[in-house]
Amino acid sequence: MDYVIALLESLEHSALAVSIAESNWAFPIVETIHVIALALTIGTVLIMDLRLLGLASAKQRYTALRRDVFPWTWWAFGGAVVSGCLMFITQATEYYKNEAFRIKLLLLLLAGINMLVFELIIARGAANWNQESPVPWPGKVAALLSIALWISIVFFGRRVGFTMLLGRD
Repeated sequence: MDYVIALLESLEHSALAVSIAESNWAFPIVETIHVIALALTIGTVLIMDLRLLGLASAKQRYTALRRDVFPWTWWAFGGAVVSGCLMFITQATEYYKNEAFRIKLLLLLLAGINMLVFELIIARGAANWNQESPVPWPGKVAALLSIALWISIVFFGRRVGFTMLLGRD
């Protein structure tokens, strides 16, 4: 475990981390980018999940909606990851020790697994249920799970900020 702490400390002492942490503007700018990117990620994921549940965009073909929305999802998610990493390196050891941060990362992993299972297994038959046929129950379960995971990610992300600010877990 000492090697993990040593790595995290080296990240904190990197020129990039120090410049972000010591700047009056860098961290708030990075955090703003993170919030916007996360909002776009969640918004586009919700568009797809609500379509799968038949609660929105029901008249639009799933494959067409996916083609239009997914590029935005991936660009936004990439921005959230990059900005999140930039915030992380400023206090890497504190984030690492933070229980809410660890839960958030676990939830992100679970959301990724959910999406991977959906894309590789469930959505393979999307042409069959694209518009006329209802989405099969595994697709609806994946959508509900996705919504629950992303709400939890936001909750624990805010909890990270709250507990870091107060210096407690």
